[in-house]
Amino acid sequence: MTVREDEIRRPDGSPGIYGVIDKPAYALVIAQDGDRFRLVEQFRYPLGERRWEFPQGTAPGLADVPPAELAARELREETGLRAGSMVALGKLDVAAGMSSQRGWVFLATDITEGEPEREHEEQDMRSEWFARADVEKMILAGEITDAQSIAAWARLLLFERHRL
Repeated sequence: MTVREDEIRRPDGSPGIYGVIDKPAYALVIAQDGDRFRLVEQFRYPLGERRWEFPQGTAPGLADVPPAELAARELREETGLRAGSMVALGKLDVAAGMSSQRGWVFLATDITEGEPEREHEEQDMRSEWFARADVEKMILAGEITDAQSIAAWARLLLFERHRL
């Protein structure tokens, strides 16, 4: 991640400064097995709390990895799951007013279980299956507050509703 301040010229011609956080693209994966969905829980240092969310992350070393490959990697690393099908549900912008980071949301199905291959920072991560109703209850109750996970859930619901 880099943080920068750009000197800008506003539409009215006046000068200004714009702070930007640059981070690499990420992939978020909604793993679905029937009516079950896989979530991970980990400690989020900036919040000082453990939070449930969908598996997600960036490639190590700022590598430029195709989104579907990154999604498969994150799913395998964080949960041990492998997907026979990986469908792109669309893009998300993390915080377009301050960050250049964008991500891809994928729906993973035809799941095979395996052992996680977690990175060092993810060693305390937990991973569990939850029923659809429980995921929705967790969002409503504030147990899932990760904006990307909630936006991804909305993408999934719209995908299901409008699938031909």
